[in-house]
Amino acid sequence: MTTSPEAPLRAALDHALDYLRSLDSAPVGATKSLADLRAALAKPLAETGVDPVQVIDDLVADTAGGLAGSVGGRFFGWVIGGSLPVALAADWLTATWDQNAGAYATSPAAAVAEDVAGTWLKELLGLPATASFAVTTGSQTAHVIGLAAARNFVLGAEGWDVEQRGLFGAPPIHLFTTGLRHITVDRAIRYLGFGLDSLQPLPVDETWRVTAATLDDALTTAPAGPKIVILQAGELSTGTFDSFSELIDIAHQHHAWVHIDGAFGLWAAASPRYRHLMTGAERADSWVTDGHKWLNVPYDCGFALVAHPDAHRNAIGYSASYLPSGTEMRDPKDWNIEMSRRARGFAPYAAIRQLGRAGVAALVDDCCRHASDLVLGIGDLPTVETLYAPTINQGLVRFLDPKPGATDADHDCRTDAVIAAIVASGEALFGGTTWQGKRAMRVSVSNWRTTDEDIDRTIAAVQKALGTA
Repeated sequence: MTTSPEAPLRAALDHALDYLRSLDSAPVGATKSLADLRAALAKPLAETGVDPVQVIDDLVADTAGGLAGSVGGRFFGWVIGGSLPVALAADWLTATWDQNAGAYATSPAAAVAEDVAGTWLKELLGLPATASFAVTTGSQTAHVIGLAAARNFVLGAEGWDVEQRGLFGAPPIHLFTTGLRHITVDRAIRYLGFGLDSLQPLPVDETWRVTAATLDDALTTAPAGPKIVILQAGELSTGTFDSFSELIDIAHQHHAWVHIDGAFGLWAAASPRYRHLMTGAERADSWVTDGHKWLNVPYDCGFALVAHPDAHRNAIGYSASYLPSGTEMRDPKDWNIEMSRRARGFAPYAAIRQLGRAGVAALVDDCCRHASDLVLGIGDLPTVETLYAPTINQGLVRFLDPKPGATDADHDCRTDAVIAAIVASGEALFGGTTWQGKRAMRVSVSNWRTTDEDIDRTIAAVQKALGTA
């Protein structure tokens, strides 16, 4: 009997709903070993194929225990947002419609939905309406796009057409940023041919921010030539923000391009309560943020935004005789490094339309409140040190070894042991990090599903782990 084409889709829907319903009771971390997963999934390649419903059923059974509960309310490791149901539904339709969203001609509806989503995004984040944008796989690709536009702009100001002539013989570009930058910045610098030697790390003050005096001195004493300054909206571990108003003024006085890494922190601009952290950021030259973090759309989704559309398009756009052109509608391929690409605009379109301004602000505010409650609640437990209370939705705690004469190395071991015990309990998931030379547990809250009950339950799990680690 031939299986209906709808049968595997219905099976997948049933399994998906079962998975979502199980989030509250299932372990947050993966429970299967690598060997178990390989044994389950590495089946012999069938000669004649397998019934599609069986494939879906087996896939669900064989991956059970190997998935992180990152869409649930007690996942606090790394900055991984959940998926709003409306965004997930739009993502299902995206896969069903299966559009090549590289150009308007290949999918007019996808191009228009993406364009509208980008317009809404700029309104939410308080960025110039005239800025160009790209919907990317995430901040890594967005950094490449934003810094490629920067490269085009600053070398163009020196009379050098980098897209035509390349980098050999070009005036060297000097980049300035904090030593606390995210690794995706370094990778983008490598991909674009700047080289890590072109990067000058800027020291930070006691609040983990670059000071105006530090930046001015670095730019004043730097060799003549094109310059790019990279600032942070939401540092990886502490969530701190650079002082954009004064730093951007200084950078522009030195004719430097300003690029802001706001993978999650840029969303603070959508909240009246936290918008002050982004004051002045609208005067930067490019910005990066993710949708699969605080907007809570499914992976993968990021955004690159550029205040100078000509530099953006000159660095990224392309054409060919077989590609239709000439419509008044933007072609995504001219702003994104991909040609054939998934229609990623539908999910953010659905999320922003459902939430509206108030809903996005509430999502940001709730996550920040939960992060504060979680860090301070854990910090009140015996032998716990709060290293950094959240500015927004990120914080750090450390677990101290209670034995007399315990050393920093002992505290580091104790911290890692407690984190492991929490994860092993299945009640919550946190990640460890090294901050200022100390091992710490990083607390990150960026999921719409997190509730007050999740916070209480997690603090109880940490308390229990302190007694078992």
